[in-house]
Amino acid sequence: MNLILWRHADAENLPATLALSAQADLARELTDRGRKQAEKAALWLRARLPEDTIILSSPAVRAVQTAHALTPSPRIVRDLAPGANAMTLLGAIDWPGTAQNVVIVGHQPALGQLASLLISGQEAYWTIKKAGIWWLASRRREDESQVVVRAVINPDLL
Repeated sequence: MNLILWRHADAENLPATLALSAQADLARELTDRGRKQAEKAALWLRARLPEDTIILSSPAVRAVQTAHALTPSPRIVRDLAPGANAMTLLGAIDWPGTAQNVVIVGHQPALGQLASLLISGQEAYWTIKKAGIWWLASRRREDESQVVVRAVINPDLL
């Protein structure tokens, strides 16, 4: 099964007066640049994703707007919100246990931590650029579960 980690596209900065407000952070929208990034990434994904792929999004507006570039109805998952960690993300998606292909539209540092955990077996602070895509696949070889990196796409390459 495939797991696609898609970081939300470029978003508005949080005004300094609201820097500690979680509600204000969740309400940040994509910039014009972010909308273009999301559209280009969605175009790339749409050409490659299997039809049965589930699109899961953080409830943050910037993540939902990014997901909307790919589908009009992403599934909003509270556990994917900013502040989540790699284990929370894994629990929310049941991967690789699920038989479906999954796209997670989410945030740093959780997406990078999840990528590092699945690829190297250890959680580390790997960076996924805004609008970046990391495509992972699970497989079994000789009774061993493996994670394979299928693609890493930065928005400047789309």
